[in-house]
Amino acid sequence: MPTSLDFEGEKALEADKQQRRRPSTPETRDDDAETESQLPPPPDGGLHAWLKVFGGFLIYINIWGFTLTYGAFQSWYQHNLLASSNSSAISWIGTVQAWLLIMVGVLSGPLFDLGYFRPMLFLGNFLVVFGIMTLSLCKEYWQVFLTQGLCMGLGAGLLYIPSLALVGIWFQRKRALAMGFVMSGIAVGGIIYIIMFDRLTDSIGFPWAIRSMGFIALFAALLSFPALLSGSSMLGQPRKARALFDKSALKDRLFIIFTCSTFFTFLGYIVPYFYIPTYAQDKLGTSESFALYTLVISVAGSFFGRLGSGFVAHYLGPIVTWILCALASGILSLSWLSITNERTFIAFSILWGFFSAALVTLPSAAFANICPDLSKLGTRLGMSWGVSSIASLIGAPIAGALLKRKNGHVDFVGVQVWSGVWLLLGTGSLVLLWICTARAQKKGWWI
Repeated sequence: MPTSLDFEGEKALEADKQQRRRPSTPETRDDDAETESQLPPPPDGGLHAWLKVFGGFLIYINIWGFTLTYGAFQSWYQHNLLASSNSSAISWIGTVQAWLLIMVGVLSGPLFDLGYFRPMLFLGNFLVVFGIMTLSLCKEYWQVFLTQGLCMGLGAGLLYIPSLALVGIWFQRKRALAMGFVMSGIAVGGIIYIIMFDRLTDSIGFPWAIRSMGFIALFAALLSFPALLSGSSMLGQPRKARALFDKSALKDRLFIIFTCSTFFTFLGYIVPYFYIPTYAQDKLGTSESFALYTLVISVAGSFFGRLGSGFVAHYLGPIVTWILCALASGILSLSWLSITNERTFIAFSILWGFFSAALVTLPSAAFANICPDLSKLGTRLGMSWGVSSIASLIGAPIAGALLKRKNGHVDFVGVQVWSGVWLLLGTGSLVLLWICTARAQKKGWWI
């Protein structure tokens, strides 16, 4: 899932940092003084600070662990619980969950600023765990949609940005390191829940497999409460919330090209994650267990992809690195057409996870290069992300509608071409963004 997972948090943190750093004016001096009195300089260490990292890590295990592993549910639903529903309808469950995570996350940032972190923490975790537990009771499509799509999506959205923003309050120089630990919860959660799903559905059945995963999620949620709330009494005090809309962005050529780039790439990005297990099982004839482990290794590859793309972007620039990874992802999606054996598919899954991870980690750094007023970075990135999230919502269902079943055979050509073409179109849009940014800023091509 787009997840998007990563640069929404950077948006909130950068907005807070710029709010603290921007020069004072007669109109803003009083507000800045009030904000700074409520938020002292980040300690960049200490017990309470690292507890926030640990708490955020636990939160991300739950909210992104289930979102990123929806491909496992997609495959199982198609062959078991929701066999009467088509692939497109089933994929709507996962995309609605991911879309709500992002869109509610955009709204939860200002709520965090207004001092509502504690209510969002408790309500968000309750909705996530409640959604998992009630999923174990579901037998119909509409029940699964309400529990896994709506309930878990709403809960995850309430936790998404505040967990990252809280880490940003406690860290400045070591922020990248702290954020890296928090983000690692994405891959850890994905691997844990996929393996649990694979091992337990056969041994104890779907209902108790989901309940077991729910107990793990409940334990992680309860453990996160004291970690995130310790030493954070100032979070109950309201701070100046950032704006949700900046109409001047609509006249900014770089902003529009950036938004088109993310929209195009997100139309194709999520598709392989949803259909990797299904392809392995239906096209290659693998066991259900092997099919799920292809998704595990793809998620594991994305962990190293996040680290690697950040390292390369440090030297080549985030936009250039973003272009290279989008191009590699598009080529991989089209090369998926020729895969006919398990070994090649394993290699594809690893490479896909590695290169596609950059599509959701680099945009935040790239956006900082094109935003003319960094005090509006959070607002503008939220606007762009809100538009791009629609692509995450509709991409996989449209691809699912292109999946054809005839005489016991499944044709994935439509799915593969859909993903690859949009990623290559996104690459072309990124090249345009790169050229326009370099010409406008005149700081060289490594941006």
